[in-house]
Amino acid sequence: MKKIGIYAKCNHPDAVMLARDVVGWLRSRGIEVVLEKALARNLGGEESGQDRGAIPGMVELIIVLGGDGTLISVARQVCGRDIPILGVNLGSLGFLTEVTRGELYLSLEKVLKGEFTLSDRMMLEAVIWRDGVEAGRFCVLNDVVINKGAIARIIDMEVSVDTAYLTTFKADGLIIATPTGSTAYNLSAGGPIISPGLHCLVVTPICPHMLANRPLIVSDAACIRIEMKFKDQDVVLTADGQVGMALEAGDVVEIRKADRFTRLIKSPSKEYFEVLRTKLGWGER
Repeated sequence: MKKIGIYAKCNHPDAVMLARDVVGWLRSRGIEVVLEKALARNLGGEESGQDRGAIPGMVELIIVLGGDGTLISVARQVCGRDIPILGVNLGSLGFLTEVTRGELYLSLEKVLKGEFTLSDRMMLEAVIWRDGVEAGRFCVLNDVVINKGAIARIIDMEVSVDTAYLTTFKADGLIIATPTGSTAYNLSAGGPIISPGLHCLVVTPICPHMLANRPLIVSDAACIRIEMKFKDQDVVLTADGQVGMALEAGDVVEIRKADRFTRLIKSPSKEYFEVLRTKLGWGER
């Protein structure tokens, strides 16, 4: 690899310091480094940066210094490009940023030699249709969430899987999650944990009015269609909890598996279930 991009959580106290060390380490090995603008400004000196969205088209590998939220935002920038991401966690162990600071340089040595394993994570594409015209489109790694605004009123959402009517959920909202996103909002809402290698989606209502409405796992080949049946309500669609748009009565949201993946470099010392046990405290008393 001759060209590597670096993103960092610049408001983390250690991110800029670690980024400076990583840049020096890579350049000492003859590797060109591309920095996002915010990070370049924080590093100071003569460092110049690129727009976040431009970096994936310029590099062969991306390093993310931060946490899972930082990596998720980068995944949307990389969306559609076959570029591996090495996530380095600067705090507690992450579900996605598995590599710790202590493992960073050993992991980088292996990556530069081509000695690494990838975990391909499914992504979703959500399209919002308004009066038959596309009003918005999002590519997400974790989940698409439809939920209400400040007014505490139930949302009516008519849901179909492919062409088959499922039900009209009356709930505070609805989560459509990938296996990767199953450990995020879906888990908090009572949904199942899904191993990231499985080919499926999970549909989880948020605080449903009918207690019989339970989370539902469907094939990743399915198209989930959600028609907004509410009137005069403040309802929002969010993608990965980071971007989104307001919905209107009659809007239709179609969610399906994207034709691209997020390619994560796995930690050389941890397996998914070890991370799961650690994060969720299983086995502790």
